Amino acid sequence: MALIEVRNIWRTYRVGADDLHVLKEVSLDIAEGEFTAIMGPSGSGKSTLMQILGLLDRPSRGEYRLMGRDVSTLGDDEGAAIRLKTVGFVFQMFNLLPRTSALDNVALPLVYAGERDRTERARGLLEGIGMGDRLGHTPAQLSGGQQQRVAMARALANRPRIVFADEPTGNLASDQAEEILRMLETLNREGITVIVVTHEADIASRARRIIQLRDGRVVADRGQAGAMASVPAPVLGAEAVPSSAGARPPVRLLDWRSWRETDWAGYRAGLEEQGRSALRAMGANKVRSTLSVLGILIGVAAVIAMLAIGRGAQKAVEARIKGLGSNLVTLSPGAPRIGGVRAEAGSVSRLKEKDAEVIAKCNPHVTRTDSTVQGSAQVVYRDKNASTQVIGATPAYEKMHASEPYTGRFFTPEEDRSLARVVLLGQTVVDNLFGDTDPVGSMIKVNGVGFRVIGVLPVKGASGQRDQDDMILMPLRTAMKRTLGRRHLSNISIECDSPESIAEVMEDVRQLMRRRNRLPPFKGDNFNLRNMADVQAVMTGTTGTFSSLLGIVAGISLLVGGIGIMNIMLVSVSERTREIGLRKAVGATRRAILNQFLIESSLLALLGGAAGTVAGIAISLTMSLLAGWAAVVTVQAVALALVFSMAVGVVFGYWPARKASLLSPIEALRYE
Repeated sequence: MALIEVRNIWRTYRVGADDLHVLKEVSLDIAEGEFTAIMGPSGSGKSTLMQILGLLDRPSRGEYRLMGRDVSTLGDDEGAAIRLKTVGFVFQMFNLLPRTSALDNVALPLVYAGERDRTERARGLLEGIGMGDRLGHTPAQLSGGQQQRVAMARALANRPRIVFADEPTGNLASDQAEEILRMLETLNREGITVIVVTHEADIASRARRIIQLRDGRVVADRGQAGAMASVPAPVLGAEAVPSSAGARPPVRLLDWRSWRETDWAGYRAGLEEQGRSALRAMGANKVRSTLSVLGILIGVAAVIAMLAIGRGAQKAVEARIKGLGSNLVTLSPGAPRIGGVRAEAGSVSRLKEKDAEVIAKCNPHVTRTDSTVQGSAQVVYRDKNASTQVIGATPAYEKMHASEPYTGRFFTPEEDRSLARVVLLGQTVVDNLFGDTDPVGSMIKVNGVGFRVIGVLPVKGASGQRDQDDMILMPLRTAMKRTLGRRHLSNISIECDSPESIAEVMEDVRQLMRRRNRLPPFKGDNFNLRNMADVQAVMTGTTGTFSSLLGIVAGISLLVGGIGIMNIMLVSVSERTREIGLRKAVGATRRAILNQFLIESSLLALLGGAAGTVAGIAISLTMSLLAGWAAVVTVQAVALALVFSMAVGVVFGYWPARKASLLSPIEALRYE
């Protein structure tokens, strides 16, 4: 059985409205171990025939059988698997990866084959052909003959059964050409089938069989078909080309299980090489890569900074709510007027201290209560005076409303019972009356009555149009009987033991107050119950919406950066088309090519994400220090920005990567 069987194959290209027949009814058999030369003038179809025999191209019609199996209609990945195990190519233009060392160029097919000892084998091949001192040199640092020897070593890396050489000496001096021909003869002596494409008669004469093409047809077939060439020992010595015939494993074409195992091993082994290739490509185009990274950097920095500002706003709201008291329910009287008309007698509740005592016992989740009255008063200190709000409260106010004085002390239960004339001042009152002087211990007059300042309340800021620091705080009974002359409370604050118990406490207080006010079922409540958790939820929801809006706006910049990466990757695919063709020629599958470009786009995005994270944190801290904005950088925000940047790299890099993976190997190799 012949190794290669070709029956009536045609290769036709569509050129405009016409068909161009490059090969016409070509039929031939090549046995294993032959040294065959395919000759013909330029345009005769000899290179096209070699590309079809090497599974780089497909015939338009006809049958091609390799080792007894029809391979004329194989898919790209199946053809790549066979090329990987069976075929080695020596190209006229060498086709070495330009930014890659000689060692890595030779190891390239071994990467896709999943060989673990690929570096050692590549080194052995190069040392065997006298290139041991050029392992780390790139093609630009090698002569033409050295480059062709590297290409020869690469063709032998996976121990092929067939070596195709397309004009292997076309770009070499005579002495270098002689060396390459002797190496091909040595390979043939070791049992490898060698097929050389040439238009030079002296090169073809080194083969045992010559197939002549003209105008796409076989016009002559001279020599002994099926015989191995017999040549003298090579000048380089038998050790110049490591033996590969005896070491070749058996190959079963189209064995799905074998192909899958090899492909998966190559996938794992190839990740390292693909990562290095991506880094080399990025390093070779530093400015372009930097601009791509910059787009992602700006997007990630904007996301982190905006989320930090939004989170800071939420924290500020939470702190403001906490300043009003945590887990609080406020009971206040109903409005004395409804729509400008005075309500009927008894329809407005009159809160008393007794109500607070009863409420404290109505539910086990109530931890304590505080009764307050409110009014306005004129405050005088020496030659300064101010109109401010007066609040009378119990000593429980200090803990329930987070009002521990930052200087001085709070009043005691005894001072409340004895109607002591002591007050605590808000910061605004301190600024108006005392400036930078410590007011603790000073005497002031409130509505003409002298009071001693015993403490200064913590700063709470403004709430709406009301300044919460423009107030004085005194004992409840003192305010009711000495200052405001009130008999009823302004409101009662009720503290619950947890946020979860607020709803239950509110319902029990509602039922209790309806009974105490003797309200029939058909009447509504004549009091108000307000839950601070509801206010907090509304304000937190508002700031959350604001944060989301900022995040969306920042995310748009990430998308812009992603579009930049897509553009760069499309340019990269165009520039590296021949490299893609070479990788496919030596056995790379579509998935391997796809992964390589996805890794490159992901690395660009990851670098931009990491740099953007640092920049975003720096921007957040700078705004917090210089502008006074609250900015809180969270681990979740950083993780979200990094994950989103990686997703952008994968999503926007997929189309260029897929475009690269779908390129035909022969069309890619012909690309200029």
